[in-house]
Amino acid sequence: MTTFKRTNSGDIDFQNLVVLLDKDLAIRDGADHAFYNQFNKIDMIRNVIVYYAKDKPVGCGAFKQYDDTSVEIKRMYVLPEYRGQSVGLYIVNELEQWAKELHYTACVLETGKRQPEAIRLYQKAGYIQIENFGQYKNVENSVCMKKILPY
Repeated sequence: MTTFKRTNSGDIDFQNLVVLLDKDLAIRDGADHAFYNQFNKIDMIRNVIVYYAKDKPVGCGAFKQYDDTSVEIKRMYVLPEYRGQSVGLYIVNELEQWAKELHYTACVLETGKRQPEAIRLYQKAGYIQIENFGQYKNVENSVCMKKILPY
């Protein structure tokens, strides 16, 4: 049985998954990891999803307000043994649903060129590449994406 839990960044299952995410990103990002890591602090995130398979936390994602009408998807991670089973897509869909319930009309996100599976996931979910925003403006490895939430 699979379930979602809506929670916040104080959730221990979320925190444990983020530790694994950061280890993975440190390998993928290499020398760039310190730059990205400064934007990925998890304190004070109010909108977190933890995905469970048979009561085991296997994936997570979160969002923060980006502007008055948009949220930024953050901290997406799925345990390696659960990848390729649409878990990431389920998490993204749940995050989008929650954002819509809070009256947001769009989601933005940043991922990296060294994470091609993440790019494919977001494309599959209907995200399109946009000009890099904010702190990612002139970052060669960054890929920024956006999706207008359907109502």
